[in-house]
Amino acid sequence: MPATLIDGKALATQIKAEIAQEVQQLTAEGHRPPHLAAILVGHDGGSETYVRNKVLACEACGFDSTLIRYEDDVTEAELLQRIHQLNQDENIDGFIVQLPLPRHINEQRVIEAVDPRKDVDGFHPMNTGNLWNGRRQMVPCTPAGIMEILREYNVELEGKTAVIIGRSNIVGKPMAQLLLEKNATVTLTHSRTPHLAKVCSKADVLIVAIGRAKFVTEDYVKEGAVVIDVGINRDEEGKLCGDVDFDQVKDKVGM
Repeated sequence: MPATLIDGKALATQIKAEIAQEVQQLTAEGHRPPHLAAILVGHDGGSETYVRNKVLACEACGFDSTLIRYEDDVTEAELLQRIHQLNQDENIDGFIVQLPLPRHINEQRVIEAVDPRKDVDGFHPMNTGNLWNGRRQMVPCTPAGIMEILREYNVELEGKTAVIIGRSNIVGKPMAQLLLEKNATVTLTHSRTPHLAKVCSKADVLIVAIGRAKFVTEDYVKEGAVVIDVGINRDEEGKLCGDVDFDQVKDKVGM
């Protein structure tokens, strides 16, 4: 039986349409639309694309958005001052500081400066702690999106074996907690995990966020497994690809 191809883009379009309806209802009741701000430092290609897509998503949902740009030589003090202003601005409901930042800026200091209530990325230590305490408010977007995909495609997680490749604060670690909340048995692996392919091949659900093009081959996947590929890389020909070798695994997995 051929694998089900998970269409994340179609699901995203559907969710945006649902949010747009909610915003229309809000404005019809006399409220202003939600307002998202983004701080972008420098001209990193990946960051430019990410933030541009956020602005387009705001447009699709009927949100207001503000893009605040700085050059690479902005001082940490100047950046922290702008964050303080956004924290105090009642017209800004949430904001992101796009990472990575230039080396002369302490990323952790910047993350901790954001008001946890406006921390759309969910990186503030208070939001991280709340996630692990089961009192989550702001959850990093990629793990939240993956959970939405699994829900939409009726993937049963209770009692299942879930393996995550990658232990980042942005994907791997919060992903583990969200899966634990659904009573999956979770293994969080990384570059130092011995016999990685063997560990992964036992997973009912395999989530790959390692940042290496076509790293996961058929040896890593169990017959009928659900595979979620988080990676965005370029292959040897310069084409966009994921962390999973799609052609190798597509006939072995369930989704």
